[in-house]
Amino acid sequence: MATITTDQAQDRILSTLTLGFSADPIMRWLFPQADTYLKYFPEALKLFGGAAFDNNTALNADNGAAAALWLPPDTHPDGDGLMKLFESVLSKETLEDAYKVFEIMDEIHPNEPCWHLAFVATDPSRRGKGYGSALIDFILPRCDAEQKPAYLENTNPANTSFYQRYGFEVLGEIQAGNAPPMNAMLRDPR
Repeated sequence: MATITTDQAQDRILSTLTLGFSADPIMRWLFPQADTYLKYFPEALKLFGGAAFDNNTALNADNGAAAALWLPPDTHPDGDGLMKLFESVLSKETLEDAYKVFEIMDEIHPNEPCWHLAFVATDPSRRGKGYGSALIDFILPRCDAEQKPAYLENTNPANTSFYQRYGFEVLGEIQAGNAPPMNAMLRDPR
């Protein structure tokens, strides 16, 4: 595993995350058509988690088997850019629900500085080999050393037990309108 900053590596990370989220309930609710998903999801990735590239906290396991975008404390997604993208792409109904979802996300996000796991995914052809775990394990010792919590929005309920193995606990549900539910999860430092 390596911390990534080159353009080629950024493309690999974005491609791995795009593959890994291709069946994600929230992401496919936002971008239900395959062509729309493939065209706009990488841009949404950059707007929500792209600051990880600037902070050397964009991670890649085994040459693209898995990838993660971790936002360090006091580093935030480009919410304005993301909303601008959504306004240009989403249907009116989905956009209204997305606004509500993001309001809830803002309300539930911890007020204290924390590490934010914006995205983590494994290439579907390489799942089950511990690559995603390695990307979580890479940052959690740093969270503990800095005595900072780790936070994430779990967009797929099937992954809840995976995150719980690393000490993440459900803070609450994020859901509005027709959006699929997701869970805000927090791990206190050890």
